[in-house]
Amino acid sequence: MQNRVVKIYGAGGVGGLDAYQSGFLVSPAGHVATAWSSVLDVDPIVILNDGRRFESKIVGFEPALELAVLKVDGSDLPYFEVPSGSPDAPIARWGDPVLAVSNLFNIATGNEPASVMQGRIAARSKLDARRGTFQTAYRGEVWLLDLVANNPGAAGGALVDLEGNLLGMLGKELRDRKTGVWLNYAIPSDVLRAPIGDIIAGRKSVSPVDDDPLLARDKSHNAATLGLKLIPDVLETTPVYVDALTPNGPASRADLRPDDLILLVNGRRITHQRAFRDQLRRIDRRDNVTLTIQRENEILEMTIRP
Repeated sequence: MQNRVVKIYGAGGVGGLDAYQSGFLVSPAGHVATAWSSVLDVDPIVILNDGRRFESKIVGFEPALELAVLKVDGSDLPYFEVPSGSPDAPIARWGDPVLAVSNLFNIATGNEPASVMQGRIAARSKLDARRGTFQTAYRGEVWLLDLVANNPGAAGGALVDLEGNLLGMLGKELRDRKTGVWLNYAIPSDVLRAPIGDIIAGRKSVSPVDDDPLLARDKSHNAATLGLKLIPDVLETTPVYVDALTPNGPASRADLRPDDLILLVNGRRITHQRAFRDQLRRIDRRDNVTLTIQRENEILEMTIRP
């Protein structure tokens, strides 16, 4: 199982956020599943178990699961099968022993093995029962774990059984805002299987569609028609952070806020402000615009109506 877990390095540092996390290979062609986080604000570096380093591309993103799939230029790589399970034959049960495999605390930086923690499945539950208590976009089924997997760098790691079969993906750090209790959890593989398959097969892509025609500027959307202002565009790849909002404008009514980072426009990934402007040029200003944004540790989707 060690040779199927990878270390991921990307953006970080702002607000004390770490610049590393974990992932695991889900295809022999180099597809890597991991948790979406600020680390992926840039195309990250992926380091395999044997120390090989690869530049990666983000090929797909499922906001509701906080799941991302990366691609490295590899072949015949060891990988996890993502099991689906069934009510009659679940992939795991309460009390089953499990292992959490990840690069917690950045212990492994090259060909060192990933860290392994042993514990048990405490329960299978839904995070939606904790709405307003924990900061997370995901509201679905989780494995609750009696091992301390809620550590820097562990997000995106693999939860496996004692035979090395994949059971799920370790979630991001999650803390109860009222009690201060940390929640150790993983998203089950049966929840991940379909979206990972769709992304790998190209049925769910976040790549911009350059074939869509550019509209005349007086016909297309722009930041002003959405009622928002971005931070100054001073770099080649200035991120799409919201600086201010038009009072009672479309973006304000949709609950967009200053300091929100725009990740997707109508499902297409936006890596810098030029790409944001270009994507808006392809949308009729009479149409709604769906934005996926990152607000602190949350991934949110909102529709701006002109």
